[in-house]
Amino acid sequence: HNYFNDHWLSDRVNPYRGVVLPTPFKIEFDQTTFTHPVNGAIVTTSRFGRRRRGAHRGLDLDLVTGDSVRSVLPGKVRFVGYSRGHGKTVVVRHANEIETVYAHLSAYSVSPNDIIMEGQLLGYGGNTGNSRGSHLHLEVRYKGVCLHPEYVFNFDGSQTIRGSELWVTNTWKSPRFHSSYRKSEVTPIFTEGEAIAVQNAAPKYHRVRKGDTLSHIAGRYQLRLRDI
Repeated sequence: HNYFNDHWLSDRVNPYRGVVLPTPFKIEFDQTTFTHPVNGAIVTTSRFGRRRRGAHRGLDLDLVTGDSVRSVLPGKVRFVGYSRGHGKTVVVRHANEIETVYAHLSAYSVSPNDIIMEGQLLGYGGNTGNSRGSHLHLEVRYKGVCLHPEYVFNFDGSQTIRGSELWVTNTWKSPRFHSSYRKSEVTPIFTEGEAIAVQNAAPKYHRVRKGDTLSHIAGRYQLRLRDI
């Protein structure tokens, strides 16, 4: 399958560096449910969003060192190794080109290029890398772009995927729109038209750089000075 060939590198967590993915974009699923990556009740200790130490691009799930960590979907293991910050990490690519990242592990139970089933053991939870206490840091990525995991997967106990086709706008790939300290309100977007409308209505941000003037910024975004 092509999705297991494109940017298939086993020596880095993100093989898509330099790839620009315009929004909105669509992700697709051929199943309606997923498997929780940890056993027992889901206890979230930090969410996707802004936090004091900087942007948090995943979902932190509580566990005890040595607890089993399992793949949320069937797929193929692309990366197994130590990553700065993430510590011991496993990355699985799934048939829709979604990748899931499992970080801060204490040990692995898979190797690169292993074909795995949904719910298969990937390794054991831990506290490796830049981690303050044992937990699983779970990321959901599409072609290198981190998505809000709770926009894709419903962790309310139903273990449902939000939709067979989901459209991703800037809001659902940018931590600045969310707080890691509270749950975001999720409204799935199912059509391209709705995604474009939602994205056009969202606030736009410009990072001011040395030499920028208000007139320059206004011209770049085709705005009047008084509208900035």
